[in-house]
Amino acid sequence: MNASSAAAAFDRLRGSLNPGAVHAGARRPFKFFLCGDPGLVAELRWILLAGQPGDSIPADAAATIETLDVERHVDTIDARAVICIGRATDRGSFGLERLAALQLPVLVLVIDRDVTAPSGPAAAPEPSGVEEYVVDHLGIDALRGRFLPHLIECCKGIEVAVGRRLPALRETVCAKLTRDAALNALKVAGASAVIDHVPILGVVLGAFASGADMFAITGIQMTLLLNIGATYGRDPDLSAMWELLPIVGGGFGWRALARELSGFIPVGGIFIKAAIAYAGTVVVGEGGTFYYRNGRQMSAGDASRVYDDAKSSALTFAREMLSKFRRNGS
Repeated sequence: MNASSAAAAFDRLRGSLNPGAVHAGARRPFKFFLCGDPGLVAELRWILLAGQPGDSIPADAAATIETLDVERHVDTIDARAVICIGRATDRGSFGLERLAALQLPVLVLVIDRDVTAPSGPAAAPEPSGVEEYVVDHLGIDALRGRFLPHLIECCKGIEVAVGRRLPALRETVCAKLTRDAALNALKVAGASAVIDHVPILGVVLGAFASGADMFAITGIQMTLLLNIGATYGRDPDLSAMWELLPIVGGGFGWRALARELSGFIPVGGIFIKAAIAYAGTVVVGEGGTFYYRNGRQMSAGDASRVYDDAKSSALTFAREMLSKFRRNGS
């Protein structure tokens, strides 16, 4: 779809978007508790607060990182996680039972110079759960492996607020926002494709579903762009989104391709349509992140590479789901 068609669709979607909710979400309160080796606590605090504009750290950002003293009363209101940091030789002195008693997720960050690669659990800890993450040095590159993604997983519903106040976490936040939006787009496209493949429902609702899923997915993508902009410090503004129309407009072409494929490949098309909706939303999210991080849109080559990577992973998912569907049906 060309830019003018995307602009017309944008006008139709304005009423369904809620910049006020994005604005409120970007200002929700939160805090992380830090404890452990005092020197490492100070270093981690500096890493998490890095990237602030100007020469000073805003008070609302500084207030999100609180040193924990379990010997005193601990106010856990708005707290999202406990980060306990130390060296490999400190493991026996962490006092994890007392930390778990706070009923918050506890992420234990161990600095071990002898490890060759960062490691951590497959999933983030639940409230009162304790998980260990091992890195060879304390740096943002090492923390991006599993530690930071899992820390953001502990911040469901306030991800934008976290990224807005802590610039060092913005890329991790936007990656999660993009993944969540892509999964929602996948579900919408998959449900629509199921209707298209049910004979009676397909006749009665097929055309409606095809149009409805297009606008639903575009709404998901535009809300994603609003959230990414807010994460990077922009106040949600629909009028400013005109500059991002080429990113959203591309999504219409990907959804059209998905519908064509679903028509040629019965049953399997359900999963292919969902997979391409997923991939297209990933490109929108990564394109928006690139734009706000660098002040310009990614090149066509970069967008194509991101889309191909996303499509490849999404089609792998589609094949796995189709195989499972056939096994269950046999």
